[in-house]
Amino acid sequence: MTTERDVRLRDGSTLRTYDTGPSGAPTLVWHHGSPHTGPFPPPLLPAAAARGLRLVTYARPSYGGSTPRPGRDVASAGDDVAQVADALGLGRFATYGHSGGGPHALACAALLGDRVVAAASISGLAPFTGDDAWFAGMASDAALRAAAEGREARARYAEIEEFDPTVFVERDWAALEGPWAALGEDAGRAGEQGDDGLVDDDVAFTVPWGFDPAAIGAPVLLVHGDQDRMVPASHSVRLAELVPDAELWLRPGDGHISVLDRYDAVVGWLAGRLG
Repeated sequence: MTTERDVRLRDGSTLRTYDTGPSGAPTLVWHHGSPHTGPFPPPLLPAAAARGLRLVTYARPSYGGSTPRPGRDVASAGDDVAQVADALGLGRFATYGHSGGGPHALACAALLGDRVVAAASISGLAPFTGDDAWFAGMASDAALRAAAEGREARARYAEIEEFDPTVFVERDWAALEGPWAALGEDAGRAGEQGDDGLVDDDVAFTVPWGFDPAAIGAPVLLVHGDQDRMVPASHSVRLAELVPDAELWLRPGDGHISVLDRYDAVVGWLAGRLG
C-alpha cells in the first residue's frame, strides 16, 4: 500500500510524497523522470517488495501537486530529500532515478554525506559542458538547446514543442507497449498538467548543477542503453569518469526506456549496499 502525503518544507512550500512503508525497513528513494506526475510507476514496486524494501518518492516542484519553484537547480534536490527524509523518519537510504531523475539522485549522493549509502542513475544526463559535444547523439535536442538560453526561451519553446518519436528505438516502443506502459501514460498526464516542471528540469540540467560529482563518496551505479537516442550513453560514460566510485553498465541494443528491463538488477545492486 502506498501512502500519499504533502510534506511542508522550511520555506512554506510543499512536496507531494509517496511512501510504501513500513517504517524502519531499508529504504530506496526514487527520482522520477521528466516529465512525470510523481507516483511510482507500478513496475517499480514488485522488485522492492520482494526484497523487503521501503520505497519513497516525491514530485519535484511544479509536478503533481508540489509547489512551483522556478529557478531551482539540480542541487536543490539534496535539501528537498533531506527534509522529506526527516518528515518520514528515514535514516540512511539509497537513492536512484531514471532519465531526468538521475542527476537529482546524484545530487543527494553528493550533498547528503553518509546518509546516502549508494546511488544509481539510469539513462541519466551528465553535467552540462556548454558545447555541442553534450548534445551529440540526441535525436531531438531543441528543448535542451532552448533551455541553455534561459527559462524564458525554454518556456517559449514549450508552446510549440511536439514529441519526436525518433527519440525511441524499437525496443523502447516495445517496452512502452508492454511492461513500462504506465511510464508513458504518466508522462502524458504530466504534460496535460502543464509545462512548468519540465521547463524547470531542462533549465536546471543546462546550468551549473550546484554540486561536484567528484564529491560523491558513496558507490554509484550508472546504467545506460548504447542505443539511447534521448540521452546518449556518452553521458553515463562521462559520469563514470567524474564519479570516484562508479560502476558502468552499458546495455547493448537498449534505448532510453528498454534499459529499464534491467530494473530488477539495479534494485538488487542497491539492496546489496543497504546491508
